[in-house]
Amino acid sequence: MTSPQHTRRRFCAAALGAALLPRLASVQAATRERRAQLTLAGPGAVVSYPLMHMAATGALADYTDKLRFRLWQTPDQLRTLLVNRDVEFSAAPSTLPALLHNRGMPVRLLNISVWGILWLVSRSPDVKTFADLAGRELVAPFQRDLPAVLLDTLLQAQADKGLAPVTLRRTRDGQDAIALMLSGQAESVLLVEPMASLLLWRAQQAGGMALHRGQSLEAAWRGSFPEQPSLPQAGVMAGAGVADDTALCRAVDAAYAASARWCAANPEACADLVREHLPHLPAPAVVTAIRGTRLDSRSARDARPELEALYRLLAGRFPQAIGGELPPVGFYGP
Repeated sequence: MTSPQHTRRRFCAAALGAALLPRLASVQAATRERRAQLTLAGPGAVVSYPLMHMAATGALADYTDKLRFRLWQTPDQLRTLLVNRDVEFSAAPSTLPALLHNRGMPVRLLNISVWGILWLVSRSPDVKTFADLAGRELVAPFQRDLPAVLLDTLLQAQADKGLAPVTLRRTRDGQDAIALMLSGQAESVLLVEPMASLLLWRAQQAGGMALHRGQSLEAAWRGSFPEQPSLPQAGVMAGAGVADDTALCRAVDAAYAASARWCAANPEACADLVREHLPHLPAPAVVTAIRGTRLDSRSARDARPELEALYRLLAGRFPQAIGGELPPVGFYGP
């Protein structure tokens, strides 16, 4: 039986512990590593919009005195930024951090937020799906990045089923592809958002030029690879200088998820924010792109089964896309 003295001692200890909790939290906050500046980076695609919101709202105020966002134009540019440690966190296609990790750079994938972002647009009403492209030409403004790998994999799967091959016409970038479509020099194009919405908006402004949004690559992918229907295309990665800072990586992951929810719920306000970084994009096109993108942030640990399924498929067909092998368990964070 517990004595009154023991009960009083236990109560006093509990009260003392409760009283110390706020002081303990303040000590932990005081000893938390603060950085003079943290740089978030990303391409001009929807995956970057939550990062822009994080920078605008000072989402990591407990960790840094200054949070900023910067654009990058190509994966090669991002590699340079990461090697030079000019950025700490970046939006990236899901294959890039795997490739860098397998090449010896200790980066970590924090989350996957974009599961659908590539759209077929055509001048022909007969081209509604990727199967309809059989025997036709498709403009593709992708070279060695993830969209190019996914497109090549999908078209090869269609050819294996006996469909006529698709002739790919590679362009330097999305703007070149849009120019070909608007000038009537191309029939069909595959574009990443917001470029698909920008093309449709420009066609409308040009007098209602008849262009049609067709199938998304993700929908076609589900038909060709039913055993791996989800397509984890892009998310946020941590650079070598911060990948081992678990608390910071968790804070970035949580802040990004909150900002992604805000962007999805407030497309017009998000578009206004995006145009501060990308003033050439018309707001209606950005709003359409946000609404048409599956923006759903999940931690890389939770998305690991879908990521490994994609990595295995690519390792068998395009091993150079991920550096030849699956990353280790520790790669999936935070």
